[in-house]
Amino acid sequence: MSDSDLPVVLIVEDEPDVAETYKLWLQQEYEVRMAQNGDEGLEQLDADVDVVLLDRMMPGLSGDEVLERIRERDLGCRVAMVTAVEPDFDILEMGFDAYLSKPIRSEQLHETVDNLLDRSEYDSLLQEYYALVEKQATLEATKSSAELAESDQYDELSQKIAGMRDDLSETLGGIEDDSDFIATLRGLSDDEDN
Repeated sequence: MSDSDLPVVLIVEDEPDVAETYKLWLQQEYEVRMAQNGDEGLEQLDADVDVVLLDRMMPGLSGDEVLERIRERDLGCRVAMVTAVEPDFDILEMGFDAYLSKPIRSEQLHETVDNLLDRSEYDSLLQEYYALVEKQATLEATKSSAELAESDQYDELSQKIAGMRDDLSETLGGIEDDSDFIATLRGLSDDEDN
């Protein structure tokens, strides 16, 4: 967190109108920083940044390259790709925490930032689980059932998620389904806040 005690959101977006819109939506609840390209985004990235909203397609450094460099710095911030690029199976190799397809609505952006801030409080296993579930949901929303069924990568992802869910369920006391799992995690987060 920064001097203002508000969570810091860094918007890395090459379209000024889009960046300004996101800033207007978020500035009441967060300290917002803005960068017009990948290099500028990396310059503004420091330990105070909690969430990065990263456009995937920008001139110069692409969002994919910026994401790699963010992860190399190991600052612990959460990264949401906010892009018009149709996701493909290449996202399985990327280290983002959320993937939003443009155009997005204010409520969707707020919900994503809030969820990412909540996730930052969980340990690394939970963060990895959430990131994998996000990738799975993104692929399920954009790929046909046939494409998913034919993908060995998607099958491996699903198996990994199931295994992690089982491990986390044991750790958290035998949770039966995703809604119980999520409710328990939210309860843990609420307990930590008190």
